[in-house]
Amino acid sequence: MAETAKWYVIHTYSGYENKVASSIENAVENRKLHDLFAEISVPTETVTEIKDNKKREVERKIFPGYVLVKMVMTDESWYVVRNIRGVTGFVGPGSKPVPLTEEEVARLGVEKKTVEVNFAVGDSVRVADGYLEGFIGVVDAINEEKNSVSVVVSMMGKEIPVELELDQVEPLD
Repeated sequence: MAETAKWYVIHTYSGYENKVASSIENAVENRKLHDLFAEISVPTETVTEIKDNKKREVERKIFPGYVLVKMVMTDESWYVVRNIRGVTGFVGPGSKPVPLTEEEVARLGVEKKTVEVNFAVGDSVRVADGYLEGFIGVVDAINEEKNSVSVVVSMMGKEIPVELELDQVEPLD
Protein backbone atom coordinates (compact mmCIF):
# COMPACT_ATOMS: atom_id res chain seq x y z
CA MET A 1 0.00 0.00 0.00
CA ALA A 2 2.80 2.46 0.86
CA GLU A 3 3.89 2.56 -2.82
CA THR A 4 0.52 3.71 -4.12
CA ALA A 5 -0.64 5.82 -1.14
CA LYS A 6 0.01 9.50 -1.74
CA TRP A 7 -0.53 12.67 0.28
CA TYR A 8 -3.56 14.76 -0.65
CA VAL A 9 -4.70 18.10 0.75
CA ILE A 10 -8.34 18.44 1.78
CA HIS A 11 -9.93 21.87 2.12
CA THR A 12 -12.27 22.25 5.11
CA TYR A 13 -14.22 24.96 6.83
CA SER A 14 -11.86 26.88 9.09
CA GLY A 15 -12.03 25.55 12.63
CA TYR A 16 -13.34 22.14 11.52
CA GLU A 17 -9.92 20.56 10.80
CA ASN A 18 -9.83 18.24 13.84
CA LYS A 19 -13.50 17.30 13.47
CA VAL A 20 -12.98 16.45 9.79
CA ALA A 21 -9.87 14.37 10.62
CA SER A 22 -11.70 12.39 13.31
CA SER A 23 -14.75 11.95 11.04
CA ILE A 24 -12.52 10.51 8.30
CA GLU A 25 -10.91 8.16 10.84
CA ASN A 26 -14.36 7.03 12.00
CA ALA A 27 -15.55 6.48 8.41
CA VAL A 28 -12.41 4.44 7.64
CA GLU A 29 -12.99 2.38 10.79
CA ASN A 30 -16.70 1.81 10.09
CA ARG A 31 -16.23 0.91 6.42
CA LYS A 32 -13.06 -1.12 7.12
CA LEU A 33 -11.00 0.84 4.58
CA HIS A 34 -7.69 0.63 6.47
CA ASP A 35 -5.98 -0.61 3.29
CA LEU A 36 -6.84 2.66 1.49
CA PHE A 37 -5.97 5.20 4.22
CA ALA A 38 -2.46 5.30 5.67
CA GLU A 39 -2.43 8.54 7.68
CA ILE A 40 -4.59 11.57 8.48
CA SER A 41 -2.86 14.69 9.75
CA VAL A 42 -3.69 18.21 10.95
CA PRO A 43 -0.18 19.76 11.16
CA THR A 44 0.29 21.88 14.29
CA GLU A 45 3.12 23.75 15.96
CA THR A 46 3.67 24.81 19.54
CA VAL A 47 4.03 28.58 19.93
CA THR A 48 4.84 30.54 23.08
CA GLU A 49 2.39 33.40 23.59
CA ILE A 50 2.89 36.27 26.01
CA LYS A 51 -0.43 37.61 27.24
CA ASP A 52 -0.86 39.83 30.32
CA ASN A 53 2.88 39.33 31.09
CA LYS A 54 2.38 35.55 31.30
CA LYS A 55 4.06 33.05 29.01
CA ARG A 56 2.07 30.06 27.88
CA GLU A 57 2.48 27.48 25.17
CA VAL A 58 -0.31 27.26 22.61
CA GLU A 59 -0.75 24.70 19.87
CA ARG A 60 -1.59 26.34 16.52
CA LYS A 61 -2.57 24.84 13.21
CA ILE A 62 0.13 25.41 10.59
CA PHE A 63 -2.41 25.30 7.72
CA PRO A 64 -5.80 26.51 9.00
CA GLY A 65 -8.60 25.15 6.84
CA TYR A 66 -6.65 22.14 5.56
CA VAL A 67 -6.24 18.46 6.47
CA LEU A 68 -3.54 16.24 4.98
CA VAL A 69 -4.43 12.64 4.13
CA LYS A 70 -2.12 9.88 2.90
CA MET A 71 -4.38 7.54 0.97
CA VAL A 72 -4.82 5.41 -2.12
CA MET A 73 -7.07 7.39 -4.48
CA THR A 74 -10.00 5.26 -5.59
CA ASP A 75 -13.63 6.11 -6.29
CA GLU A 76 -14.54 4.73 -2.85
CA SER A 77 -11.86 6.64 -0.90
CA TRP A 78 -12.66 9.84 -2.81
CA TYR A 79 -16.37 9.40 -2.02
CA VAL A 80 -15.71 8.79 1.70
CA VAL A 81 -13.61 11.95 2.10
CA ARG A 82 -15.77 14.13 -0.15
CA ASN A 83 -18.94 13.33 1.83
CA ILE A 84 -17.57 14.13 5.30
CA ARG A 85 -19.37 17.10 6.87
CA GLY A 86 -17.06 20.13 6.83
CA VAL A 87 -15.06 19.07 3.74
CA THR A 88 -15.32 21.54 0.87
CA GLY A 89 -13.17 19.47 -1.49
CA PHE A 90 -9.71 18.34 -2.45
CA VAL A 91 -7.02 20.83 -3.45
CA GLY A 92 -6.53 20.60 -7.20
CA PRO A 93 -7.93 21.96 -10.44
CA GLY A 94 -11.68 21.47 -10.69
CA SER A 95 -12.77 18.38 -8.81
CA LYS A 96 -9.62 16.37 -9.62
CA PRO A 97 -7.45 15.78 -6.53
CA VAL A 98 -3.73 16.29 -7.14
CA PRO A 99 -1.26 14.45 -4.86
CA LEU A 100 1.62 16.33 -3.25
CA THR A 101 5.04 15.77 -4.82
CA GLU A 102 7.91 14.24 -2.82
CA GLU A 103 9.54 17.70 -2.59
CA GLU A 104 6.34 19.26 -1.23
CA VAL A 105 5.96 16.49 1.35
CA ALA A 106 9.58 17.00 2.46
CA ARG A 107 9.19 20.80 2.59
CA LEU A 108 5.98 20.61 4.61
CA GLY A 109 7.62 18.22 7.05
CA VAL A 110 4.59 15.95 6.98
CA GLU A 111 6.57 12.73 7.04
CA LYS A 112 9.39 12.52 9.53
CA LYS A 113 12.34 10.69 8.07
CA THR A 114 14.55 8.97 10.58
CA VAL A 115 18.29 9.14 10.18
CA GLU A 116 20.46 6.46 11.75
CA VAL A 117 23.14 8.17 13.83
CA ASN A 118 26.35 6.17 13.67
CA PHE A 119 28.59 8.76 15.33
CA ALA A 120 28.80 10.27 18.81
CA VAL A 121 29.92 13.49 20.48
CA GLY A 122 33.69 13.81 20.07
CA ASP A 123 33.85 11.73 16.85
CA SER A 124 35.44 13.10 13.69
CA VAL A 125 33.00 13.44 10.78
CA ARG A 126 33.09 14.55 7.15
CA VAL A 127 30.50 16.99 5.84
CA ALA A 128 28.84 15.09 2.97
CA ASP A 129 26.38 17.73 1.77
CA GLY A 130 25.85 21.48 1.79
CA TYR A 131 28.13 24.48 1.48
CA LEU A 132 30.84 22.89 3.68
CA GLU A 133 30.94 19.63 1.71
CA GLY A 134 34.30 17.88 2.12
CA PHE A 135 35.23 19.63 5.39
CA ILE A 136 36.16 17.52 8.40
CA GLY A 137 35.07 18.43 11.90
CA VAL A 138 34.38 17.12 15.39
CA VAL A 139 30.84 16.46 16.65
CA ASP A 140 30.02 18.89 19.47
CA ALA A 141 26.33 18.02 20.06
CA ILE A 142 23.59 15.83 18.57
CA ASN A 143 19.87 16.72 18.68
CA GLU A 144 17.89 13.83 17.17
CA GLU A 145 14.52 15.51 17.87
CA LYS A 146 15.47 18.51 15.71
CA ASN A 147 17.36 16.28 13.24
CA SER A 148 20.50 18.39 13.73
CA VAL A 149 24.14 18.02 14.71
CA SER A 150 26.58 20.69 15.85
CA VAL A 151 30.05 20.21 14.33
CA VAL A 152 33.19 22.23 15.04
CA VAL A 153 35.01 22.78 11.73
CA SER A 154 38.50 24.25 11.39
CA MET A 155 38.51 27.06 8.82
CA MET A 156 41.48 29.33 8.15
CA GLY A 157 43.01 28.42 11.50
CA LYS A 158 39.84 29.11 13.49
CA GLU A 159 37.46 26.66 15.14
CA ILE A 160 33.92 27.43 13.88
CA PRO A 161 30.80 25.66 15.18
CA VAL A 162 28.21 24.93 12.48
CA GLU A 163 24.69 23.51 12.71
CA LEU A 164 23.94 20.79 10.14
CA GLU A 165 21.24 18.19 9.53
CA LEU A 166 22.02 14.65 10.63
CA ASP A 167 22.10 13.33 7.06
CA GLN A 168 24.64 15.99 6.00
CA VAL A 169 27.51 14.36 7.92
CA GLU A 170 29.12 10.93 7.80
CA PRO A 171 31.60 9.33 10.20
CA LEU A 172 35.26 9.10 9.17
CA ASP A 173 36.43 5.53 8.64
